[in-house]
Amino acid sequence: MTYKEEFIKFMSDSGVLTFGDFTLKSGRRAPYFINTGNYKTGAHLARLGNFYADCITDHNVQGDMLFGPAYKGVPLAVSTAIALFTKYGTDLPYAFDRKEAKDHGEGGMFIGRQPRNGDRIIIIEDVMTSGKALREVLPKLTGAADVTVSAMIISVDRMEKALNSEKSAVQETRDEFGIPVHSIVTINDIIAAIESGIIEGTSHLDAMKQYRAQYGVQY
Repeated sequence: MTYKEEFIKFMSDSGVLTFGDFTLKSGRRAPYFINTGNYKTGAHLARLGNFYADCITDHNVQGDMLFGPAYKGVPLAVSTAIALFTKYGTDLPYAFDRKEAKDHGEGGMFIGRQPRNGDRIIIIEDVMTSGKALREVLPKLTGAADVTVSAMIISVDRMEKALNSEKSAVQETRDEFGIPVHSIVTINDIIAAIESGIIEGTSHLDAMKQYRAQYGVQY
């Protein structure tokens, strides 16, 4: 299997990717759901880091440090940093932000390697629904140093229209900030994995394709 197919099976086996009838935060009713909260063991994190490292390498993303937005991005950035070094020999520093700046001890907004002028930062996130996390961390990063975000890496691109737009969150991020967003897999990859028998879910294929036809975007 390709690393994309292995990741889809990993999501299914971990209970992260499930099928049924789900009401999303947006109010839409979807035939599938991705619950990244079900990643909760050391084995999960080790494998997740490998998949993120594979995605970064596959897309030849260049950067000087990894950044994980608090809170979900914190373990993802750490596990990706470990995987990049152990699997590909690339030793990148990492950092993550505090929700509120610390005014005692070492102080500051960031934990890990502090951003430096000229840094190209790779942001590591789980999924992108609205781009809210990026909008929150960008001012922190650019306020700390003269940095650029070279890419954002996410696990799954739902390829779905935002609530008030004909574009997906990935497209809006690219157009608004000029930041490319790379996903380990897309919803099209998941549909293909079901069709090829890599994971179960054939009884939900029609509903998934109808949902894509109603809310999906094409790249």
